Parts: sequence; C-alpha cells; structure tokens
Amino acid sequence: MPSSSQHPAPTPRDVSDADAKDLALYREKFRCRLPESLDELHGPTRGVVDLPLHMAWSGMTSYDLGKPRQRMGLYRTVLHEGLHDDLPHYLNQDLLLQLWPVLRTLVGRSVRAVWEDAFPELASRTRAAA
Repeated sequence: MPSSSQHPAPTPRDVSDADAKDLALYREKFRCRLPESLDELHGPTRGVVDLPLHMAWSGMTSYDLGKPRQRMGLYRTVLHEGLHDDLPHYLNQDLLLQLWPVLRTLVGRSVRAVWEDAFPELASRTRAAA
C-alpha cells in the first residue's frame, strides 16, 4: 500500500507492544538488506531490465528504464522485494538519488524510514526538492 509523507511512520507510543515488536521485526527485514553504502549501487541506467521471479512475483517482470513510470515501478519493486545481493545489481546510486523525492512517497513507511535512517543523503535530497 503506498504511503504518504503526510502520514509519518507510527511510533512506539502509537501502537501496542505486540504491534511495536512486529513493526521492529518488519523494519529489521529491510535493514538487513541494505548495502553498506549507496556507492555499491551500480545497476543499469538505461535499457530494459528483467527482474527474477523472487522480486517480480506479482506483476511486471520487465521494465524499460527509458519510461519514467516503469523506472519508478522497478525501483519500488526492488526496494520492497529485493534481497541484499539484488540491490547493487538492480539499483543505481545516481538514479536512486534522482528518483527519491517522489519514490519515497510510493514505498511503504518502513522501507522509507529504513533507507532514510541509513542514508541521510536521501532525506536531505527530499528536503532540497521541497
């Protein structure tokens, strides 16, 4: 479900103890997948990208990076479904930084929070675009 920057991620005081534990586990799932640095992201910047089924299990499997909606869809899918070893292969640092101000509104709250906590340059990119 797409989230909105108008609705920040729940804080522990907003949820029960059990829900807070579930949220922490869910965020940890994404945190474990992160690269050490955005410099590791050397994915393609043009052409058609075909995703394996473990990432594109419920929709498109092929994305044309020359088409803005498909490019955004690819990045959203990889951020949500990609494993640690997938991220450097399918994401590109420059493209991620360029797309982030809009992309952050299309990914779930947990994905957005984990990436922005780990890489402050993403959050600062958002503030600069505002």
